[in-house]
Amino acid sequence: MLHVADLGCARGGVAVLSGVSFDLAAGQALVLRGPNGIGKTTLLRTLAGLQPAITGEVEMPEEAAAYASHADGIKTALTVTENLAFWAEVYGLPLDTGVLDRFDLAQFRNRQGGTLSAGQKRRLGLARLAVIGRKILFLDEPTVSLDTGSVAMFARWLQDDHLAQGGIAVIATHIDLGLDAPVLDLTPFKSAPGTGGGTDEAFL
Repeated sequence: MLHVADLGCARGGVAVLSGVSFDLAAGQALVLRGPNGIGKTTLLRTLAGLQPAITGEVEMPEEAAAYASHADGIKTALTVTENLAFWAEVYGLPLDTGVLDRFDLAQFRNRQGGTLSAGQKRRLGLARLAVIGRKILFLDEPTVSLDTGSVAMFARWLQDDHLAQGGIAVIATHIDLGLDAPVLDLTPFKSAPGTGGGTDEAFL
C-alpha cells in the first residue's frame, strides 16, 4: 500500500535526506529514528505530500493518508465530543463514540478542549486519528506530553485497532512503543552538507 523509492527531501531549500526507500503493506508499521535535525519531520511531511520531494517517488492510494504533527489540532471552545465529531464530519464519517473509551476520554466528553491538561489534549489530538478513517498515518512524535500509561494506551490502539485492521503507520519517535515494527535509522541517508535542492518553502 505504501511504496517509497530513492526519496530525497529538503528543508528550506537545503537537501537533508537522499536515497530513502522502503515498502509497507497493510498491517505494517515503520519507526523512524535518528538524532535531532536529521530530517524525520521533513521526511514525514514529504511522504504526506505537504512539501515536494527532490528525487524519488511515493506511491499510495489516493486519499489514504493523514499526517499528525506535534500540534494537538483541537478547538479549545468545543467539548471533547464536539472536537471528535468535527473531525469525523470533515472526513465524511459518523462519530464512533467508542473512541472516548479507547483514549480514556469518556469522563471528559462534555469538557471544553481548552480546559484539558497537556496530556489530555494530546490524547484528544490522537483520538482524531481513530475517527477520520485514513489507512496510512504519518506520525511525528505522537507521544509528546503523554505519561507512561497513556503511551501504552496509544500503542495498544495503534497495534490492536489501526494496524490489525489493515492500516499502516510511519512513526518518528524516540520512545519504544512496543510495536512489532522495524526501525529505520535515517543517519545513513543524510545528505552531504551544503547540498541544495527543492524549494525555499516555509517550514512549520
